[in-house]
Amino acid sequence: MSLSTDRPDASGQPYELPANLWQTLWRGTLCRCPRCGEGTLFRRWLKPVDACANCALDISGQRADDLPAYIGIFVTGHLLAPVIIALVTGFALSALALLAIIIPVAIVMLIGLLQPSKGAVIALQWWNGMHGFRKERLPAAPEIKP
Repeated sequence: MSLSTDRPDASGQPYELPANLWQTLWRGTLCRCPRCGEGTLFRRWLKPVDACANCALDISGQRADDLPAYIGIFVTGHLLAPVIIALVTGFALSALALLAIIIPVAIVMLIGLLQPSKGAVIALQWWNGMHGFRKERLPAAPEIKP
């Protein structure tokens, strides 16, 4: 990772642009600014800040919409499917007991996944220059030919 010397943060120090998409998504998942990785992405649980306090990235144009909820449902369903199968086949539980276990776990998982998945969606939009974000990348390293 190299420093972007022409883009200082709020303290005047250069910040590091992410090297690839995966680092950008990880920053968003950690609810950090996708550009600098330092500023917080949310001011409340699902309400993004208007601009990063560290690098002044304008986040107000993001359009995550329903994708974070779909991601949460997808991940929760895939993680709970083996648990449900194990509970049904391994234990003699009534339908009411199964529901008493599965529904609260699913709700907690969905609520827990919403903010990180929204952060990742905002980071993906920033990486691709969508919805008012400017596409910013580190310059590609020159190829060395033998």
